[in-house]
Amino acid sequence: MTGLDLPGRTVIRVGVHSVTVHRRSAAVCAVLLAALLAAVTTALCLGETYITFADALASLTGESPYDLTIEVLRLPRTVLAVAAGAALALSGALIQSIARNPLASPDIIGVTAGAGLAATLALTAGLGFTLLAPAALAGGLAAAALVLAVGSKGSLSTPRFVLAGIAVAVLLKSGTQMLLLAAAPIDAQRAQIWLIGTLAGRGWDEAAFVGAVLLLALPALLWAQRALDTTALDGPTAIGIGVRVSSRRLWLAVLGVVLASAAVSQVGSVEFVALAAPQIARRLTRTSRPPLLATALAGSVLLVLADWVGRTAFGDYQLPAGVLTAALGGAYLIYLLMTKGKTSAQQHHRRAPRLGRRDRTDRVRQL
Repeated sequence: MTGLDLPGRTVIRVGVHSVTVHRRSAAVCAVLLAALLAAVTTALCLGETYITFADALASLTGESPYDLTIEVLRLPRTVLAVAAGAALALSGALIQSIARNPLASPDIIGVTAGAGLAATLALTAGLGFTLLAPAALAGGLAAAALVLAVGSKGSLSTPRFVLAGIAVAVLLKSGTQMLLLAAAPIDAQRAQIWLIGTLAGRGWDEAAFVGAVLLLALPALLWAQRALDTTALDGPTAIGIGVRVSSRRLWLAVLGVVLASAAVSQVGSVEFVALAAPQIARRLTRTSRPPLLATALAGSVLLVLADWVGRTAFGDYQLPAGVLTAALGGAYLIYLLMTKGKTSAQQHHRRAPRLGRRDRTDRVRQL
């Protein structure tokens, strides 16, 4: 094994294979991993009952008076928050990268709305929670297929794809509202709680499902990390090097939809994690697109903290995590629009030609 240092990165060669490690991205991942461990520790120790770190560790490794609180109440939903946050964030990173648009996330382009409509139909039709997860998963996939059919003509990286997703999301959300109005009050209330997105009452089964999907998707994610490098190529360049960019973008989109649908089917419509986490990771690493590992860690940190704050910050009332992530996403959208407007104005100012003294005099005379 040999190493080669380049500006900002290190190339590690093992036989005929080589791996490029971006030093800043590696440092950011290390910081995010430390933040995730701190967030998990906080979620396990702080709550209605304060538990010291030593007691929490004893409960995880052996027996402790707090076994019920740690192993039954707090640990399962924290593990679920880690897995679901990573799945949502990875989904957002994949879809934003192939669409080349920071607004192209599952909750914007209709995947979450499709899962919500299917789940509402299952709950209001009396099917109960047994078929809730399969229905939500099927609804998210069906919505994604509809968006791809309507908006992917020509390329997934065109504004048409995002606009089609927004239109489909509005249509599906209106269908959800009609189902809620026509349903029995108790069924409508259950569906509304699920639509908000919450980890309350979830356990090891939900965490195992999302974790299994992430584990099965790991080979595809390793392929996606390299495939995303070629999705930004234009048509002639891609043809010249023998890469089918359109098919790669399609498979990357399918992978992102599956991850989002799997997470939403277990925790409900937790919005804006998929929107904000990839851009947070991209800004921290200063890369051209969201790096997948840093994005997954950022999504896990966001959802773990949102669930902990909603569980502890409002007294006896537990605020669903989806409410806090929606507030975070709204603030992020405002920030994104403001900074994008300033950037566009600065670029326009830089491109504007400067007038000399004689030009300014002629311009005044013309006026």
